[in-house]
Amino acid sequence: MTHPVSRTILLLDIERFSDRDDVEQAYLRRMLYDVTDRALETAGIDETLRTRADRGDSVMELIDANAPVTALLRALLTEVPMHLRALNRMASRSAQMRLRGVVAGGYVAVDDLDGWVGSDLNHACRLLDAALLRAALRERPDDFALCVSDSVYQGVVRHDHPGVPAADFHQVTVGTKNGPLTAWLHGPVPPAGEDHGEQGAGEAPGGSGDRPAPATPAAPETTGTTETTGDTGDTGTTRDTEDTRNRPAPAAHRGAPAPGPVLDVNGGSVSFGGGYVAGDQHGVSGGRVTGDVVMGSKTDGDRS
Repeated sequence: MTHPVSRTILLLDIERFSDRDDVEQAYLRRMLYDVTDRALETAGIDETLRTRADRGDSVMELIDANAPVTALLRALLTEVPMHLRALNRMASRSAQMRLRGVVAGGYVAVDDLDGWVGSDLNHACRLLDAALLRAALRERPDDFALCVSDSVYQGVVRHDHPGVPAADFHQVTVGTKNGPLTAWLHGPVPPAGEDHGEQGAGEAPGGSGDRPAPATPAAPETTGTTETTGDTGDTGTTRDTEDTRNRPAPAAHRGAPAPGPVLDVNGGSVSFGGGYVAGDQHGVSGGRVTGDVVMGSKTDGDRS
C-alpha cells in the first residue's frame, strides 16, 4: 500500500439511478461525466491534477491538494446547477438527472489492488449516502444538493470567499453506522422528524421540478337522490335511494353532461303549490312561472 497523501475528495451521485433501464443509465453516466468535467475545467483543475474512480451511479475524484478548493466550490455552486438545468430542459422525463454532491478533504492511500482506502474517504462516502442529503435534494426545485465536510467548512467555507457564501451553509449532524458526523449542507435543511428514506414521498424519477401533483380533494358525500312518489294531485312522499355519487349525470344537449344537481322522477306527480301547467309546452324560455306548478296527470275536477 502507498503512503497516505492529502487529497480533496469530490463525489457526485445520480438520484434514483437504479429506477432507469440500461439505455437510460448509459445516457445518464455520459451526462454525469460531462457535468463533472465541465465543473472541474471551470475550476481550473485539469486531468493532471485529478484521479477518477467510477462507482456506477456516481463518480469519485481525488484532486491534488494544491488545486484551489474555493474555485472548485464556486464551480459546483454555479456551473453544475446551470448545466443540469440546460440538460433537463431538453431531456425526456426518464432521462432527467439530479445530483447529490460532497466535497471533503483528507488522506487517501492506494492498496495493492489499486483501490483507494482511508477513513476520510469512508466518511465522505457516508455523507453522500446520508438520508438527510437525499431529503434535501428531494425537497428542492433545483437539481443539485451539496454537502461539505467539517474540515472543508472550517478551512475554506467559513472564510466567506467570493462565490462561496458561508451564510448559505448550515451545520448538520449525519448519523452513520460509524457514529454521527458533523457536516455543512448548502441551502435549506430538511425539517427534523420527517421520512428521510431514499424512496420517500415526493422524490421524482426525473428532475427539474418533476414532482407528483398534490392529491385532488375528495368530493363531498351526498345522502342519495330524492325520489317522489304518490297518487294524482298529491305532493307525494320522499325517500332516499341508493348513493349516486358514482353515477354519471344524464346527457344534456348533444350528449354533454347536464350541469347542476339531478332530480329523478319515477312515476306519480310533482307539485309546487299555486297554478297549473299541463300538456306539451313549446317555445318557453327565459320567463318565470309563479304559483302552483303540477307535472303529471290531473283530473278535471281538480282544475276548478
